Amino acid sequence: MKKLTALLLSAILLVAALAGCSSSPSSTPAADSDTDKTIVVGASSTPHAEILEQVKDTLAADGYTLDIVVYDDYVLPNQALADGSLDANYFQHSPYLNSYNAANNTNLVAAALIHYEPFGLYGNGVASVADIADDATILIPADDSNETRALLLLAQEGLITLPDDASAAKGVTTLDIVDAKGHDVRAIQADTVPSQLANSNPGTVAVINGNYALQAGLKVSDALATENADGDAAQTYANVVAVRSGDENSPKIQALIKALQSDAVKQYIAETYNGAVVAIF
Repeated sequence: MKKLTALLLSAILLVAALAGCSSSPSSTPAADSDTDKTIVVGASSTPHAEILEQVKDTLAADGYTLDIVVYDDYVLPNQALADGSLDANYFQHSPYLNSYNAANNTNLVAAALIHYEPFGLYGNGVASVADIADDATILIPADDSNETRALLLLAQEGLITLPDDASAAKGVTTLDIVDAKGHDVRAIQADTVPSQLANSNPGTVAVINGNYALQAGLKVSDALATENADGDAAQTYANVVAVRSGDENSPKIQALIKALQSDAVKQYIAETYNGAVVAIF
């Protein structure tokens, strides 16, 4: 009888222990919940990370911590988003995102349009488009969508001729130039364009991405030409918050978008960048 009682007691203790173990995973959802309250966003330093800094307090009031990871190139932020290291990134426009997806077999999507950065044509010792020499070197960014954008700006200013059906959607490269009109158009790595222009021979001109122009201390008011504001560039090349497909409507991504698409952010952009960055919401 004592042995039976002992066996029953042992069985009861074992069941209780197992019950205690089965309840321990309840701590995991709590940890996951805490993780979900951190939003990790990759961004270029200027203006993207600067704009993100403006919404930290707003997100904190909603219970979220914003962790901004700054990148200085156009490839790593998408790699990090695709592999799950980031919740979102904010540095690119949709044509570049689509090009990246096609080249890397990823499924990243634009969750929201935030701002537009007019491309500018800048010169080394050149005062106007009319002063650009017929044999001038013209530097442009080499990545797919930005090369298209730069060439469309050059065509807009009459510096080159492109095919009649050239468009942002279709895309063009230097190989599509019908007539360079004597100019030496060179496609180079986007982040090196400002420094190469600064170290170039007088008379050289360059088409520079808005964020790289800002980082180099160039003002849009100093540009020899910019993209037409009434063209489709503002919509086509609006900078987006990108996420993995399926995450667009997650609570933290929606909280991030709401914070960015606010009147306070719109005012900050207008007052800080003087036309080099334009809110698109």
